[in-house]
Amino acid sequence: MSFKNPEQANIFRYLQEAKTIAVVGLSNKPERTSYQIAQLLQEHGYRIIPVNPVLAGEEVLGETVVAQLTDINEPIDIVDIFRRSEFLPEVAVDFLKTDAKVFWAQLGIENEEAAEMLQAAGRNDIVMDRCIKIELAKMEQ
Repeated sequence: MSFKNPEQANIFRYLQEAKTIAVVGLSNKPERTSYQIAQLLQEHGYRIIPVNPVLAGEEVLGETVVAQLTDINEPIDIVDIFRRSEFLPEVAVDFLKTDAKVFWAQLGIENEEAAEMLQAAGRNDIVMDRCIKIELAKMEQ
């Protein structure tokens, strides 16, 4: 894979500047990593917007779930993705239809096709295979 993550300073900047994080693939099950990370993001003061077509209209962590990124009618700073790697191109297509700033695929999730699609559209703020919780902890050291 030829995709390379941004410098650490840029990753920290993304997290420092962000206020709203769309969590794609957020589960309503507290034992799931996506739920735990979203809860941690709230504890760090971020507003989360759950994105999950199966749970659309329900409430998770006090926020109403939307079916897809394009259903969000407010600025999105980071799109934090908890979907398998093969679904990243699909998420990238939706991402490009929004004004979201940062495309962030969680630890173990990466896809060259999605990165190329985003870069070809001039959207270069891409993080893959990195855990937002770990990055927040590094930033606090």
